[in-house]
Amino acid sequence: MRKVTIYDTTLRDGAQTEGISFSVNDKILIAKKLDGLGIDFLEGGWPGSNPKDLDFFNAIKKIRFKNSKIVAFGSTRRKDMPASKDPILKGLISSGVKYITIFGKSWDLHVKDVLKTSLDENLRMITDTIKFIRSKKIKAFYDAEHFFDGYKHNPKYALKTLIAAQDAGAECIILCDTNGGTITSEIKKIISEIKETVKVELGIHVHNDNGMAVANSIAAVEAGCTQVQGTINGYGERCGNADLCAIIGCLELKLKMKAVGSAKLKELTEVSRYVSEVSNMKQQDNQPFVGTSAFAHKAGVHINAMVKNVLTYEQIMPETVGNKRRFLASELAGKTSILFKAKQLSFDLAKNDKSTIKLHKQIQDLEYEGYQFEAAEASFELLIKKTLKKFKKFFELDGFRVIVEKRQDNTLISEATVKLKVGKVRVHTACEGDGPVNALDGALRKALTDFYPELSQMHLSDFKVRVLDSKTGTAAKVRVFIESQDEKSSWWTVGVSENIIEASWQALVDSIEYKLLKEKETKK
Repeated sequence: MRKVTIYDTTLRDGAQTEGISFSVNDKILIAKKLDGLGIDFLEGGWPGSNPKDLDFFNAIKKIRFKNSKIVAFGSTRRKDMPASKDPILKGLISSGVKYITIFGKSWDLHVKDVLKTSLDENLRMITDTIKFIRSKKIKAFYDAEHFFDGYKHNPKYALKTLIAAQDAGAECIILCDTNGGTITSEIKKIISEIKETVKVELGIHVHNDNGMAVANSIAAVEAGCTQVQGTINGYGERCGNADLCAIIGCLELKLKMKAVGSAKLKELTEVSRYVSEVSNMKQQDNQPFVGTSAFAHKAGVHINAMVKNVLTYEQIMPETVGNKRRFLASELAGKTSILFKAKQLSFDLAKNDKSTIKLHKQIQDLEYEGYQFEAAEASFELLIKKTLKKFKKFFELDGFRVIVEKRQDNTLISEATVKLKVGKVRVHTACEGDGPVNALDGALRKALTDFYPELSQMHLSDFKVRVLDSKTGTAAKVRVFIESQDEKSSWWTVGVSENIIEASWQALVDSIEYKLLKEKETKK
C-alpha cells in the first residue's frame, strides 16, 4: 500500500483564519491531538516572527511525540544578505527542530514586484538558504510559493527555482497554489511535466479560493506527489486551505493509500470536532466525512431505502471515520424515521400502529407551525415518549412573569418570577439575569434544584432565535433553539411562538425535562 505523507499546517496557516486566535496552550493541545491521529508532520509556526510562536517552540521541546515531527516555517534569506547573518534564519535554527520548511518565490512577478530583486538573486536566495539549513544538520522542505501561477506565466524560470532547491539539498519540494486559482486538470498536467526534470520527492499545498483544494490535492497525489499539506477542517486565510479531513478520507477509502491507517481513521471525526472546539469555530454541519450532517437522512424516500440497504444513499459506512448515521425527523421524512427513532428508544412500533400515525400527524402539524425537530432531537424524543404515554411530568407550571426594567443610568435589569408545583409542593421563586431568558432559566432551575439536585450539573451553552415570517414584522413567530450540556453530553431543544419569551420557555422546559428523564433512566 502506497504511503502518502500528511503535513498539517493548522497551527500556522489555520491560525490565519478570520476569527481564530490560538494561545500557546491551544497550539499544544491541537499538536498532541494530531500526533494521536498519526499526522506525520506538524508545522508549528514561524519562530522569531512573533512572541507566541517563539514560546510555542520553546514549550514543545519538552513534549514527546509518538508519530509527528515538529516543523518550523520561514522564508529564504533576505536579498543581498548572507544566510548566516539573516536573523530570520537564526531564529529558525535556534528553534531546535529537525525539520524546517522554507518558502521562496517561484513566480517572477513576485520576485520583481514584491522582493524588488533580480531573478538570479532570487535563485541564490533559495540555494543559500537551503544549504545553510543543511549545514546545521537540519532537513529542509522547500515550499515553492505561487508555483502554479509562476509556471503558467514563465515556466522556464519557475522550473529553475525548483532545480535550485533540489540541488541545494531539499528533502521535498512542495508545489503551492497559493492564490487557490488553479483548476484540477492544470494541476495534473503541470506536475506531470515537471516530474520529467525534478527528481526529489514532490508535495502539494493548495488553497480553496475556487473550491477545488481537496480535488486538486487528490489529483496531485495521483500525478505523483508523496506529501500533502493542509489543515484540519480546511482552516486558513480567505477561503481556507485544503481540508485534511476530506483528503485523509479520500486517500484511505477511495485511493486505498495509507495516510494515517484504518485504525486511526476511526478517530477522524473526533479530531475534527476537537480542533473546532479549541479553535472556537463552529464546525460546518455538511463537512464531508466528519460533519454532523455527513450521514444524516431527511427525505422519506431516502430513509425508506436506507432501512433496506445502506448502500443506497451512503458512499461509506460512517463508523469507518468515527461518525454516525442519523435519520432526521421532519414532515418530509415519513413514518420510517419515526419507527427508526422509536426503535433506538426501545419502542417496537409498526408502520400502521395508531401511535405511529398519530406521531407522524403531530410532527407534520408542528413543523407546519414552525417547529424543526431535525435540529432538536431531545425535544423529538420527549414528543415520542409523551405520545406513547411513557413520560411522567416532573413538575407543573402555575405561571411565570418576566420584567425588563431600564433605569436612568441606562442599565437594564431582567427579573423572572416562576410558580411551580412539584408533586404536592408549590414553589415560588425569583431570579435576576443578564437578559429575560437568562433570568427565566435561573428562576426555573432555582425552583427545581432542591427537588432535583442533578440540575446543578447542567447549563445552557447556546441560544438561537430565528424569525419565521419577517413579513408580519414584530408579530412574527420565532423559533428558539437551546443547547444544554452536562459533564457527559449536550442536547438541543426547540420552542415556537409569536412571543420570544414563551418560545424560550418551551425550549427551556424541554431541556430540563430531557435532563431529568435521562437521569431517571440511568438510575434504573
